[in-house]
Amino acid sequence: MEVLFIAGFGPVSRDAAAARDFYTGALGLRMEADGDYLHTGVLPGSKHFAVWPLEDAAQSCFGRDEWPEDMPVPQAWIEFDVADIAAGTMELEAKGYRILVANRGEPWGQAVTRLMGPEGLLVGITRTPWLRAEPDA
Repeated sequence: MEVLFIAGFGPVSRDAAAARDFYTGALGLRMEADGDYLHTGVLPGSKHFAVWPLEDAAQSCFGRDEWPEDMPVPQAWIEFDVADIAAGTMELEAKGYRILVANRGEPWGQAVTRLMGPEGLLVGITRTPWLRAEPDA
């Protein structure tokens, strides 16, 4: 698998108001809000930093608002943009990783495969067209 860059990173929040107070208030980050999803594409060191509500993460992975009780609740998420998401997904499956979402198109135009890392981090391999230097093919 060829990882091109980190497409995004951020905490998964159970309390949207506390997260907003901390990241925008205490830290002073200038973030846009789409509902409880706070994000910025201008923070140096990351192409995309966002506070992702747990309900939204559960919806993206499982199609429901509740995180399954039999899985560790993620504290954060990270996404790696890869050269070939289909090949990367097959490689992860062949290595025995439990895939939560396989090469799915998100409403915002990103293709993503999601799985839990061994430390409970929600990991995605992605194709994020607007973060790539070349035009989307």
